Amino acid sequence: MIPLVFHPIYSQLDLPHRHRFPIEKYQGIYDALIKLGVDCANFHTPQALDPSYLTQIYDHDYIHQLCSGQLDPKAMRRIGFPWSEQLIQRTLTAAAGTVLTAELAMEHGKALNLTGGYHHAFADFGSGFCMVNDLYLAAKTMLINPDIDSVLIFDCDVHQGDGTALLASKDNDIFTVSIHGEKNFPHRKQVSNIDIGLAKGTGDDEYLETVDSALHLAFVQAQPDAVIYDAGVDIHINDDLGHLDITTKAVRARDEMVFAKCDDAGIPVAAVIGGGYQRDIDALVDVHLQLFLAAGVACR
Repeated sequence: MIPLVFHPIYSQLDLPHRHRFPIEKYQGIYDALIKLGVDCANFHTPQALDPSYLTQIYDHDYIHQLCSGQLDPKAMRRIGFPWSEQLIQRTLTAAAGTVLTAELAMEHGKALNLTGGYHHAFADFGSGFCMVNDLYLAAKTMLINPDIDSVLIFDCDVHQGDGTALLASKDNDIFTVSIHGEKNFPHRKQVSNIDIGLAKGTGDDEYLETVDSALHLAFVQAQPDAVIYDAGVDIHINDDLGHLDITTKAVRARDEMVFAKCDDAGIPVAAVIGGGYQRDIDALVDVHLQLFLAAGVACR
């Protein structure tokens, strides 16, 4: 039974009307999985992290100001959310979810979080709907395990994982890969171990060949003992923010490719759903479901 991580708070955030962030999708994914016959026993519920846990890794002043509502309004605008206590509880719970997913992956070989991929968060500021970098946090968690000496963060979100790249730049035991749209947010890119910027309109064949090559190269160079996979679906042809022409079928093929590589290597993989910004929530949920279908969580 493949562990899944979910908390209802993932979709519990009051946002202004027509806000760009599709907060409803997380509950939508959960409901769709239940409808597909996934047993409730598959799901694990994370508990919000204590901010003191985060200050061991991230900037103390930033975490304190963020959690207490004292962050400068300009810094909150860069994040893209209005501050609220609800936002902080959701953030701390979502980050806990990815940490729990990493722990469950090491125990079971594979685990998936129904949120995650907040890769634009840096040590001392947030950006692009991201306040706490859960991917880096999960990698540090995995490295505590004596059997894990190298973690690969394989990021397929359409936006470069700039926060992750900079955070991990001095960690020889964390290897970062970002396959993203070159002419997309963030405009100022950071340097991952492997960066591949794709042109607008990139289609299925070129995309899947790129992912396959990047996977092979990353495994050769990093020799990972564990993988954290950001399965962003904002690459999809219908995504409002992606600008690539990737079909649902290719999203599924990409996810299957990543899981197969980890399975063949016999190493644990913790997956998060990453970005996806179609306004049609049902259509967006369907694309995100490909990750769970590829993992073998449910059949369709």
